[in-house]
Amino acid sequence: MGTALDIKVKRANKVYHAGEMLSGVVVVSGKDSVQHQGVSLTVEGTVNLQLSAKSVGVFEAFYNSVKPIQIINSTIEMVKPGKFPSGKTEIPFEFPLHVKGNRVLYETYHGVFVNIQYTLRCDMRRSLLAKDLTKTCEFIVHSAPQKGKLTPSPVDFTVTPETLQNVKERALLPKFLIRGHLNSTNCVITQPLTGELVVESSEAAIKSIELQLVRVETCGCAEGYARDATEIQNIQIADGDVCRGLSVPIYMVFPRLFTCPTLETTNFKVGRTARWLEDLGRDDAGQGQGLFRCGTVIEERGKGQGGVLDELTPAPSPAEPRAAVLPASLFMLGRDPGWTLFGGSLLTRPSFCQ
Repeated sequence: MGTALDIKVKRANKVYHAGEMLSGVVVVSGKDSVQHQGVSLTVEGTVNLQLSAKSVGVFEAFYNSVKPIQIINSTIEMVKPGKFPSGKTEIPFEFPLHVKGNRVLYETYHGVFVNIQYTLRCDMRRSLLAKDLTKTCEFIVHSAPQKGKLTPSPVDFTVTPETLQNVKERALLPKFLIRGHLNSTNCVITQPLTGELVVESSEAAIKSIELQLVRVETCGCAEGYARDATEIQNIQIADGDVCRGLSVPIYMVFPRLFTCPTLETTNFKVGRTARWLEDLGRDDAGQGQGLFRCGTVIEERGKGQGGVLDELTPAPSPAEPRAAVLPASLFMLGRDPGWTLFGGSLLTRPSFCQ
């Protein structure tokens, strides 16, 4: 076995907040003694942006705005040139998680077109005849809990064929009435989104009801922005033809890393939209009878200043049934009782069969 490098942080969950001390050890192990030209440790935080295929070539200025954005970058020399003995050697380290100027440690977020990541990188430089060794370890940054009490703001919603928009063949839609409510549109990200759904009536048999969480990511510059919505998770809340008048509970846990505080910067935004989607199955000709969507984006405009509502009307793809937009239920997510908004999108998807 040759020489190996490893990085171990003290916290098992690897979660830290801005201003805290990041500490741990670098482990050098090998059967024989190792000559080296120095060992350094680097803390790096970057925002990586990527344009979707449909946005490539739209704005030439995009290519400059999607370059990686550096949040934090600091390097320390841990060991001067010398020799490590055989066996295992542990080198302790401490890094204060501070940023200079008006920069902010955004929360760790693994998205599709926006990725915020923090890493520790250890480099052992060796002579020309031996290859340098490098080890990388990711750690997670969470936003600091905000003080204040979260006031619940429940919202009720009703969906009928008459509330739908952009429906070309409304006469083909089966009659249905769906009511429901969310317990609060202001949510804490560490707590589930809850509510209930009631199918009052439906001419067609229901196959299933699904709940889908979707992220809305925006990349661009002053000349224009490219906004894309992608799925985070999809859960089934009912299976089969639901009894009429039966309350179906809504319970969704927000997945960490894939949800983050709503961000709005010069080059990128991360937000969420609440959307309701209904799939009315297929008719005798095998064509989709209807796919109904609604969506409203909530984006943060500074601390405690509320949000901006922006209507989403995604165009249906050829492989999907027709789409129609209907009123949306809005929700905001915060880490603790407060007004930090988190990005996401909510879809409830009842599927009907003939």
